[in-house]
Amino acid sequence: MTAEQMDQILALVGPDLTKMTTNYRAAIEPKQRLAVTLRFLATGETFSSLAFSYHLGRTTVATLVHMTCRAIIRRMMATQFPRPTQNSWREIASSFWEKWNFPNCLGAIDGKHVTIQAPDCSGSLFYNYKKTFSIVLLALVDANYKFINVQVGDFGRSSDGEIFANSDLGRRMANNSLHVPADTLLPGSGVQGPMPHTMVGDAAFPIKTYLMRPYPGHHLPRAKRLFNYHLSRARMVVECAFGILAARWRVFHTTIKMKPCNVDNVILAACILHNFLVSPADNQRWLDEEGERGNRLQSVRNVGGHRGPGDSYEVREKLSTFFTSPEGRVPWQDKMV
Repeated sequence: MTAEQMDQILALVGPDLTKMTTNYRAAIEPKQRLAVTLRFLATGETFSSLAFSYHLGRTTVATLVHMTCRAIIRRMMATQFPRPTQNSWREIASSFWEKWNFPNCLGAIDGKHVTIQAPDCSGSLFYNYKKTFSIVLLALVDANYKFINVQVGDFGRSSDGEIFANSDLGRRMANNSLHVPADTLLPGSGVQGPMPHTMVGDAAFPIKTYLMRPYPGHHLPRAKRLFNYHLSRARMVVECAFGILAARWRVFHTTIKMKPCNVDNVILAACILHNFLVSPADNQRWLDEEGERGNRLQSVRNVGGHRGPGDSYEVREKLSTFFTSPEGRVPWQDKMV
């Protein structure tokens, strides 16, 4: 980040990082507390290594990192994750159509496993399908790789669909309390009638009228293959957002050795800083850097189950028809399927 951006963050969290100097020792300045924390997030160095670099005690480094992450959450959460409104949802849907050619899209959703050291006496709760111990970050992302909503802290053994169903986002989408706009006609086409606004996810998620997932199987008709292509193209936004997050904050490339409650704060603070720093001009550079590391972010692929109500399948069929029409097709789609 630039010096100006760091000063902006310091102005927000500084009051929570200011401590009183005593007769026994001088207090660490807020700027140094922030610098150590950003160094930890950006490199994933151990507390012992940071303590050596900054001439501090290991326990002191651990304490100030936890303190700074909590201050970032307390002071910046509300501004970087504002409550969605109908207008903000419409802007997100408009951006998805302009950039990724998917209509009425509220965002792309997926889960990322953050590797941690096995917590004491946790059994298999945090043990995931990748055969590591992890905490899950569930995120909804807009067309510009910015997080709209995140949930942190679920056990690594839980599936994305299970986490979504029990999340605040999933419950509020189900009871229609997130101010989602009313059904609207698809861009340039009224043949399908008013269509609901939906999120897009992979096969690990259940199909709902407000959440589309791909058709299962390999030998699919052309219309279904086109739908899967368009959905995959829109859904990759969340994968790219995770890539940018991990490229900037390389603590996500390490095994985080903390208590789960402290890991939650580290992940959430990194997501807040991601939203604060995300820039269209820099996104491709971060994605290229992540690609050079050879780390490909993957999600759970559960192609079976998750049967949804009939209305959900009807919405998916109408979208499939739309992508074969002149209004919904893109020039290169036939080559891609």
